[in-house]
Amino acid sequence: MKVVILCGGQGTRLREETEHRPKPLVPVGQMPILWHIMKTYAFYGHRDFILCLGYKGDMIKDYFLKFEELTNDFTLNLRSKNERIIYHNHDGLVDWNITFINTGQQTQTGSRVAQIKDYIGKDEEFLLTYGDGLALIDIKQLLDFHKTHGKIATMTAVRPPSRFGEIIGENNLVKSFNEKPAVSEGFINGGFFVFKRALFDHLSLDDSCALEREPLEALTKKRELMMYPLDDFWHCMDTYRDYLLLNDLWEKGQAPWKVWK
Repeated sequence: MKVVILCGGQGTRLREETEHRPKPLVPVGQMPILWHIMKTYAFYGHRDFILCLGYKGDMIKDYFLKFEELTNDFTLNLRSKNERIIYHNHDGLVDWNITFINTGQQTQTGSRVAQIKDYIGKDEEFLLTYGDGLALIDIKQLLDFHKTHGKIATMTAVRPPSRFGEIIGENNLVKSFNEKPAVSEGFINGGFFVFKRALFDHLSLDDSCALEREPLEALTKKRELMMYPLDDFWHCMDTYRDYLLLNDLWEKGQAPWKVWK
């Protein structure tokens, strides 16, 4: 099953990092957040990726073209014309198939997805997510849920952590304080979609087509969009504060999304 990852946004709220590189290449630990997302899908057996590129997309291409050199120790023999490089630890993506599609600099998400239509099989379903969100999500359970209802689309719904501490008081006396509570009411779009190919009937190649607006709204009206509630960890790298939090979890060995060995 192909995994489509939206990698084209400018990440304007994370300018501290995205001024110099696309958001999917912003690191969590020693590896880009995009790598973490792909590792999650690969853990569940989905290793055929389509990356929808835009802002600084050439840097993403270049990163994977040089991936073995960047992630392995190696010996370089400048005199040899054949086996010039010998890799020593082979932590590369040897079983990943990655298709890179330039979908435009200013293009909205719906148009980016519309442009990869020819890379999805005639009767094929596909997975889709954003290039900046991490979650403790069982992709197999997500797919099983999608297959049970038979609709065109499944959206993972999450309750994100609050950005502010929660104070509960009585007569000005603080009764409880929680620095990082989960939002108690309401879900938001957490990405991690599953779509039937019929989604393309609701998309447009026009740059202004945003997946989260008319296409998903149309599917909602037709009762073709189902919600997969996720109560486990989910976090989007939207701001510098998010960047620091995710890196802190990784460095402490407390990254909930790390399901692989």
